[in-house]
Amino acid sequence: MQKWADQAEAGYDVEELKRRGRGRPGRGAEPMQVIAVRLTAEKISALDAFAAREHLSRSEAIRRAPAGYAA
Repeated sequence: MQKWADQAEAGYDVEELKRRGRGRPGRGAEPMQVIAVRLTAEKISALDAFAAREHLSRSEAIRRAPAGYAA
């Protein structure tokens, strides 16, 4: 804790902070938007089962869903 306090008092290298970036890394060239979706427990179970079968995370399964509708 003291190390962080000392660093804050000494000041931060702004250019270093800009180089490191903040938050999660981007998933592509275009910015993404977070969308909240409400699902029943039954639909969540079905989603999780699909994701497990396809070896995907729940989030990745949801991201791939719109592509299935466009096909």
